[in-house]
Amino acid sequence: MPSELGRLGQRLSQTARLMIGVPDYRTYVKHRQETHPDEPLMSEAEFFRERQDARFGVGTSGRVFRCC
Repeated sequence: MPSELGRLGQRLSQTARLMIGVPDYRTYVKHRQETHPDEPLMSEAEFFRERQDARFGVGTSGRVFRCC
């Protein structure tokens, strides 16, 4: 039962993070290891920055390219 409760807690935590737009690094790592094992992983800081840039529309020049 404790392991089920732990998994439920992890899922609720992940859901809450996704609801407010915070990406889940562990999910990214698991996906990359399962589907792209021969490719390098981003560090947690790189992953967070990439997801924030994608969310808020920041291009490589550092300028926002979304209108809203």
